[in-house]
Amino acid sequence: MLVSALLTSVGINSGLCVLFFTLYSILRKQPTNYEVYIPRLIAEGSSKRRSHFNLERLIPSPGWVKRAWKLSEEELLSTSGLDAVVFMRVITFSLRVFLFAGVIGIFVLLPVNCSGDQLHDIDFADLSNNSLDVFTISNLSSGSKRLWAHFSAVYLVTAFVCYLLYYEYKCITGKRIDFFHSTKPQPHQFTILVRSIPVSAGSSVSESVERFFMEYHPSTYLSHMVVHRSSKLQSLIKDAKKLYKRITHLQSEPNQPQYRHVGFFRHRVDLVDHYGKKLEDIEENMRLERSEVSLATQEVRAAFVSFKSRYGAAVAFHMKQSINPTEWVTELAPEPNDVYWPFFSSSFMRRWLSKIVVIVACILLTILFLIPVLVVQGLTNLNQLEIWFPFLKSILTITFVSQVITGYLPSLILQLFLKIVPPIMEFLSSIQGYICHSDIEKSACNKVLWFTIWNIFFATVFSGSVLYQVSIFLDPKHIPAKLASAVPAQASFFIAYVVTSGWTSTSSELFRIIPLIWSLIRKPFTCCSDEEFEVPSIPYHRDIPRILFFGLLGITYFFLAPLILPFLLVYLCLAYIIYRNQFLNVYAPKYETAGKFWPIVHNSMIFSLVLMQAIAIGLFTLKKLPLASTLIFPLPVLTLLFNEYCRKRFLPNFIAYPAEVLIKRDREDRYDPKMAEFYDNLVAAYQDPALLPIQFSANSDSLNSPLISAAQVRH
Repeated sequence: MLVSALLTSVGINSGLCVLFFTLYSILRKQPTNYEVYIPRLIAEGSSKRRSHFNLERLIPSPGWVKRAWKLSEEELLSTSGLDAVVFMRVITFSLRVFLFAGVIGIFVLLPVNCSGDQLHDIDFADLSNNSLDVFTISNLSSGSKRLWAHFSAVYLVTAFVCYLLYYEYKCITGKRIDFFHSTKPQPHQFTILVRSIPVSAGSSVSESVERFFMEYHPSTYLSHMVVHRSSKLQSLIKDAKKLYKRITHLQSEPNQPQYRHVGFFRHRVDLVDHYGKKLEDIEENMRLERSEVSLATQEVRAAFVSFKSRYGAAVAFHMKQSINPTEWVTELAPEPNDVYWPFFSSSFMRRWLSKIVVIVACILLTILFLIPVLVVQGLTNLNQLEIWFPFLKSILTITFVSQVITGYLPSLILQLFLKIVPPIMEFLSSIQGYICHSDIEKSACNKVLWFTIWNIFFATVFSGSVLYQVSIFLDPKHIPAKLASAVPAQASFFIAYVVTSGWTSTSSELFRIIPLIWSLIRKPFTCCSDEEFEVPSIPYHRDIPRILFFGLLGITYFFLAPLILPFLLVYLCLAYIIYRNQFLNVYAPKYETAGKFWPIVHNSMIFSLVLMQAIAIGLFTLKKLPLASTLIFPLPVLTLLFNEYCRKRFLPNFIAYPAEVLIKRDREDRYDPKMAEFYDNLVAAYQDPALLPIQFSANSDSLNSPLISAAQVRH
């Protein structure tokens, strides 16, 4: 790729970023767009809709940047939780890494690369027509002493990244403990989930649970709640809540139209009466369904078991409960609002079978995704493109067209295809038997990350058949050499990918294109402005893998093609401001994992370091600098030993809290007068929302009395 193609891509994406920022500054001020750009403030009552026109609405203003910049970590913790703090620390961690690597790369390695003559000398008079390869390590001749600068850079960046990883792991572990002590007693701290419950003939699941825990945990056992199959009932309740919201809005807003013409003959009907009759039908169906769900035959062999202390719950979780390890399987309970009720694996075997199905589906998706990757590789090679499409030969000779096709279009195509990956991975994770939304999201986060690394990085680097890519890893001895020859060749593509995918995706996150379009389409067909209004939560499984993948590109290419680093820093600066703004105005937490996403971040960075070191070993071998290759060999070993130390030192605190912390907190609660009330509420904390009673008014035709109690709508 020529420098001119990269400059074209930078120009297009810079223009898009400026356009998005300008439009956002205007559109966020329009009352009709409040649900898109400030839904959190609307839900919290911090901002109200204004109907009067104001000329200021049409003038872009950068005030939101200042507010996002001033947001402190303590404020973010109190408003969005520890997960949001950890997410922002991923960005600041990456900024520190690439600021350090950028100083070395731009001021040391880049001049060294430019001084080489392996490819050809740089024409500074016509810089735009130079190949980007002259700025990479490929421009240094074999055996050059200048390669020792790259050797030193690999050691320095590895040491700096490991230091930051240790510091962040230690810091976030401390924040987890502090967060645990600062929060009020929570139901999930006293509760475990028990699955694969054996049931003897003539008894129910509930009776088996009570008998077992009263016998083996008599001093700490408090209560239990058996899970029922209630997916159909949940759907009915969801429909009932929608109708209730419509009716209450019509009753509270006299200016809303109370009548509508329906049917082919356009009969005029009273909307409240129309919705009331629908609600009566749903009520009858709910009564029938609830009577069926309440039967013992609808019990799932799983139950939430609550204890009188956190330590008692921890003991039951860590100890095997049965001689048969596939029975009485325990795991920590999630928060009540984090429970994923639609799916409960009823047996140990079913859970493992579902995992196999998901693995097969992921492999098939990976193979299918190679199609757009191969198309993208064809676009980066104009000669190949002319062979595939000879009728485009005359168009491809136009300079601007060729620059757009080779510099901008390939990354854009990959970005569009990648949009569908997070929802698919989230769906696959949901059928694996995870009991809570947070576990589903963590699993999807891992899947999206490794899918992206394999399909974007390795498939691009080794652009060929699936069998060829697999064969490379089946021959471990030659992996470094093959990486060293293939990775530098794709430097120009990944520089353009950072500009196109990174800058544009972050700017579109601010602009919220899809929610905005959906809002514009939906408004003409909704009967009320507040219908189904819900504050979104940040999709960590989409955004964390993206940041980590750019981190992998930065660590891998910092010594091969240091020109990538300024573009990465621009991306991270944009992400820092934009995501802080989104946490303030858009996203609200639906659950809290207390920073459990950080081990994913740590493992990804360790993998990036080892990959970079493997490439360095192969590269110095190809460049005929055997001493440097030999001296690099201890580095991946030391990195993996460091990772093992961190795993032993910090990871257990992310799996479960230590006894020291639990017992200390239990002792503090002994003197809390509110604990009696907490235990009373704990008994029903994990009751399936679908089984809670829904109260209908005595007179369903009344326009003034609610058809569902307001208390039940909150569930």
